[in-house]
Formats: sequence, structure tokens, C-alpha cells
Amino acid sequence: MKDPYGVLGVARSATAEDIKQAYRVLAREFHPDLNPGDRHAEDRFKEVSAAYDFLSDSERRGRFDRGEIDAGGSPRAGGARKGAYGSARTRRGFSFGDDADDILAELLRRRDRARAYRGGRADGKVSEPRDLRQTVAVSFVEAAAGAAKRVALTSGKTLEVRIPAGAEDGQILRLKGQGHASPEGDGDAYIELKIAPDPVFSRRDRDILAEVAVSLQEAVLGAKVLVPTIDGAVTVTVPPNSNAGTILRLKGKGIADSRGRGDQLVSLRVVLPDNDPDLRKFVEKWGPRHPYDPRRRQKG
Repeated sequence: MKDPYGVLGVARSATAEDIKQAYRVLAREFHPDLNPGDRHAEDRFKEVSAAYDFLSDSERRGRFDRGEIDAGGSPRAGGARKGAYGSARTRRGFSFGDDADDILAELLRRRDRARAYRGGRADGKVSEPRDLRQTVAVSFVEAAAGAAKRVALTSGKTLEVRIPAGAEDGQILRLKGQGHASPEGDGDAYIELKIAPDPVFSRRDRDILAEVAVSLQEAVLGAKVLVPTIDGAVTVTVPPNSNAGTILRLKGKGIADSRGRGDQLVSLRVVLPDNDPDLRKFVEKWGPRHPYDPRRRQKG
């Protein structure tokens, strides 16, 4: 993968919020549902999403910034070293100049943490943690509709993980026997799902929310417009005299669970043309003859 900072167009000093905002702008621009049939836009969307997934993981971002890994997550030879001897800090967290007592204390702390995690063995040796825990980023559509996703585990295995339809942020999937190998038996892998924010969709229980821009003509006269859904774009009828904020319900286009499938609620956003002199002249004549108070209903 290319430099994730360059892909998103942000500085290395960018905050997490700066990175999220840059992702939202680019993802909206290149979203496949808004660029049907455009292979370049699809490739850019995947590239932008991968860069966001990488930089939104604070641990991976830190290791990349320190030169320990490359943009693909692979270790860089000598990436953690700052000098030949005393100033270099090893990947295990010790420095060659550390006091021996400090190193011993750290080893004992790690031993105690390992015992607390899995318990000590009967022969007095420490059992290493066998279970693997890992966070995997998924897109909104993958989580909502379900998907098969190739995941490279930190153990070195690469698996095809089934993301269940309707998966929620923070949900944990257990992959039995896919953890670390051990003479005592292989552990399990626990995959925590991290759902990336989507520039088009959001979720409310089983319903999917989306906002769609319509022109003044489409809002006043009515029209048929394309609306993205997690199943692909569909044609929707905009009724005549539709206001901004009008909600159109797409039955059965939401998220499925044991109760059935929810709906997609489409909110209309009326967008005026930029600096149209003819529209301005028309409104200047039409307005005085047709006064109305759009805020009247809010006063009650």
C-alpha cells in the first residue's frame, strides 16, 4: 500500500479527527454507489478505505510513524533502532542501557500477566496465552449486508472470515482453534469488528438512514432518482412538492435480523443551483405575490 498519509492527503501530525474528515470527503467522492461503472473510482475508494483503516488503528499508526512497519504492516529491518548501541530500544521494550534490575522487574511483570491470563502450569512453568485477539476493520456495507473477508491474523494465518449480516461495531467473532499453536492445544481467535464510518449510510436499529440531494425542479415537479442502498442503487420516486427533510421509506432495504429486515429511510436535501440569475429574477417577482411563513409550524 502507498503511504497512507499521502493517500488521504493529510500531514503526519494530523489528529484522528483530521484523518476521519479527510476520509469522509474522499470516500464520498469515490463511493462506488455514486460512481457506478467507474473502475478508477472503485479502486480509489478501496485505497482510501485501506489508508483510513490503517491510520485509525493507533497502534499500527504509531509503529508506522516510528519506522517499525511499512504501509503494508510488514516489519522493517532495524526500524525500531535509533543508534548502534545504548540509544536503541528493542521491539521487546528494553534498551541496551537499561539497568539489569529494571529488566528483571519487567520480565517478572510479564510473567505475572501471563499467569493471570492463562494460569500457571503444574510444573511451575508459565503458559503462554494461546488465544488470539485482534481488531478487524470492516465497511458499513460489509457489516450491514454480511460478507466474506480475508483476514491476516497476527499469528501468521490468513483466513476467510464470515461477517454476519447486521454485525455491530465492537461485536466479537470467535474462530475456534485458530489462535496460537501450543503443545497444550491450539487456542481460539477472537475477532473484534470495527465498523468504519460511511459517507452515505448510518444505522438506527434495523433501519438504514441515508440523505439524497435533489434539485429544485425534482422537489417541486417530482422525479425519479437513483438512491444507493446496501444492495445497490435503486430508482425512487420523489413526489411533487417535496420539502427538504421529506422522508421516503424503502421497505425491506434495511438490516436483517431474527425479526425480519428493516427499511431504508431516505431524507431529501433540496439543493439550489449556484448563482442562477434567472432563478433569482423569478423569485423576486414570485415572492411578493406568494408570501408564506416556512417557520410557522415550528412556532406551535
